[in-house]
Formats: sequence, C-alpha cells, structure tokens
Amino acid sequence: LMATYAIGDVQGCYDELTTLLNQIKFKSDRDQLWFCGDLVNRGPKSLETLRFIRALEDNAITVLGNHDLHLLATAFYHNSPGKKDTLDAILHADDSSQLLDWLRHQHLAYNDNEITLVHAGIHPMWTIKKTLKLTREMEELLRSDRHVEFYKRMYGDKPKNWNDGLSGWPRYRFITNILTRLRYCDLNGKPALNAKGAPGSQAKNLYPWYEIPDRKSQHDKIIFGHWSTLPHAGKKAINNAYAIDSGCLWGGSLTAMRIDTEPFEYFQLKCPGAQKPSLPKQ
Repeated sequence: LMATYAIGDVQGCYDELTTLLNQIKFKSDRDQLWFCGDLVNRGPKSLETLRFIRALEDNAITVLGNHDLHLLATAFYHNSPGKKDTLDAILHADDSSQLLDWLRHQHLAYNDNEITLVHAGIHPMWTIKKTLKLTREMEELLRSDRHVEFYKRMYGDKPKNWNDGLSGWPRYRFITNILTRLRYCDLNGKPALNAKGAPGSQAKNLYPWYEIPDRKSQHDKIIFGHWSTLPHAGKKAINNAYAIDSGCLWGGSLTAMRIDTEPFEYFQLKCPGAQKPSLPKQ
C-alpha cells in the first residue's frame, strides 16, 4: 500500500532526513513525500538533500520556502550569501545548474485530496482556490525568463496590505511574503513579518495567521512549516492548520506526518541540532 508523508523543514539536515525515512520504512518507488519547503540552508548537507529529493521525481512534492528562494537569488542574481548560509556546495557542484533549474520549477503551494501544502501560511482573506490561483502566477514567473528580475525585487516587507488590484512586482512580493514568510498578522490580515517568537511573545494586536477569526480557509486542511518555535508543531493541529517544522536544525526534531490515512499520524526523530541560538533567526 502506498503511503504519503508530509515532511517538516529539512534545511540541509540530510542525515536526519534519511534516518527518519528509514524509521518510517519509506519506499521511494511506492510512497510519496510532501516537503513543506526550506529544503536547504543553515544545515550541513544542503547539496545532498537537494540531490536526494530531485532524484525521487514524482515521488516527491515540494513547495518552496524562503531559504529555497534565497538560494535561487544567491545563484542567479549573485545576491551575497548571509553569514550563516551553507549554500556553497550547491553553488559549486557539477550538477548545480540542473538542481537550481529543478528547484525553480517546484510549487509555492500545492493541493491534493483536499489538503493544501504551503511553506509559511495563507492570507486570512484568501480562499484555497484563490491561493492556488495566486500561486500559479508566482510559479509562471519563476519558471520564465523573468525569474532573475524577480530576485532583484523579492526582498522587502512592502506592500503591507493585500488588495486584488495590486500589480507587478509589489503583487509578486506580497504573495511570496505570505506563502514563504508569514507567521503573525493583525485582524485585517496585515502581516508582521519580523515577529518570529512563540505565541505569547508577540504584540497585542497580532495573531498567528491560523487563529484569525473568519479566516477564509479555516475549514480546509493546511500543512505548513517555517515556524519552529510553535510548541504544538509536529503534535497537533489548530484550526485545521498542521504545523510540522519542529526545529530539527535547532536541536528539536524532524517530523514526518502520514496524511493518506486519518487521523494523520506523526513520526519524529530527535535531532542533535546544527545550530542552537535562543531563537531561530530565519
């Protein structure tokens, strides 16, 4: 019987990934893995991680996270690497161009069997249908010759608010920020992209995106990563939102969640942690 597992942020922790897959008896010719983004960076083996996931072909579904987009920007726009980046091995690999080309052809959100996979979150005003429509705009851009132009304009926290009339680079940047960076927003859906701590640490007017009342996607199952300080990550859902980044990189654990049977079942591997700051700086 085929099994489908959603996997939390790997961030180059390749050894932990393969250990966890052995633990759940993953069969690469039969089972499917859904990766919630941030395949690379900060951990020690980003190159091995990318090669492994690419080689799975149709047995892996991947959505891009902020670190994956940062790799593309570093590679194609020659954006200078950050101090803690561990991307050099990919940039200098013989198969670098094939890996990067494969990466920019991945999804930014994915939906199948009434389950949606995204790296960070979904704007409270967006339905799943709208999210997937906006995702297709981003995917077409990344797969086109204009992708390098986008990396030049990708960074930044503005615009602050969504409206359907947004166009051009501000529109693309807002969609990308929501899908790959969102944690907190206010009741109007205005994101606070620099708020990163666990719930309880944020300003009074901010809420985790999945706790906004009347969120348009509240009845849909959404799997996301990105937020490793959530105490319930890899343990339970809140409002149909399943957080699965349980902080492997920081000495937490790597989560696999089986999603083809209900209730979803969690499997975790305790990780030694490549980096252990007091708060994840992502």
